[in-house]
Amino acid sequence: MDFAPNSEQQQILAALDGLLERHAGKDRALALTQAGAYDHALDQRLLEGGFHEIALQPDCGPLDAALAGFAVARAVGVTSYAAMAIVAPHILGEAVTGPVAIALAPADGPVRLGAAARTLLAIDGDEAVALETTESDWTALDGNRAGFPVARLREGALKAGRKLGPGSGARLRDWWRLEIAVQAAGLISGALSVTCDYLRERHQFGRPIGSFQAVQHRLARIAVLAEGARWLAMEAAYGHARPDLAASAAAYATGAADLVFRECHQLHGAIGFTREYPLHLWTLRLIQLPQELGGPRAHRRDAADLVFKHPETLALSVAPAV
Repeated sequence: MDFAPNSEQQQILAALDGLLERHAGKDRALALTQAGAYDHALDQRLLEGGFHEIALQPDCGPLDAALAGFAVARAVGVTSYAAMAIVAPHILGEAVTGPVAIALAPADGPVRLGAAARTLLAIDGDEAVALETTESDWTALDGNRAGFPVARLREGALKAGRKLGPGSGARLRDWWRLEIAVQAAGLISGALSVTCDYLRERHQFGRPIGSFQAVQHRLARIAVLAEGARWLAMEAAYGHARPDLAASAAAYATGAADLVFRECHQLHGAIGFTREYPLHLWTLRLIQLPQELGGPRAHRRDAADLVFKHPETLALSVAPAV
């Protein structure tokens, strides 16, 4: 079986990589994070490139959107691109042009990227609720230490939202889990890359630190987690966020977050714990994601329940296009 991207996916990713190289990256992310700001300019570039509608294109789908979301997360884009490209089209049936936030009702926070959001998708029991928001609907919180800018929704604002019908809450949960898995996988990959670069450049006893076997063993463990998180996320995307696949992908990626955080920072030594060094751009976001939807324990529990207690539910899930 060939797991390599096909020619269309390669072209999409090549175009996206060029865009991200010009309009994203650690320097831009550091400046935006210090200001607690959202990257509206990057959103506009992605919109102009047609990347927001990628999941709805005839020759594309959620897998293509997930590949793009992974790349944006790896480049630490301060944007809700993954929610806009992966979640919103499959919940609303159409692409959205403004930032998207996802939350559990009543969304009284903190909500990831909430202050910038113009569309809020919330799980309210069995149903999902879509709410068009303005800046006045949000109270910004200190997001610098959390990685992503966060905000709290104004009390009672969600009552004006549009309910999306019975069962929509469960589907939103599945797509949200896929978005979390894609984000986490991209962040793990980025943190590993930064750590490897540092260990090649930093010398001790006349040798690069990365040449020591004990260090290589620790890097290998992170690399296994990075690859596992990426492939599980892509499998869940190919399966159109089938409940068990989405829960498993989110469980694996968020479950790896703590170890990746500790290992990457420890391998950097003291410099890894400074605000001036960019490692925290990946790692602080990475440890924020497990706070959503109950974290890895809830993802694991639901995945196990679906596979072993309620396999009939999987037969009703959306099948991937072939």
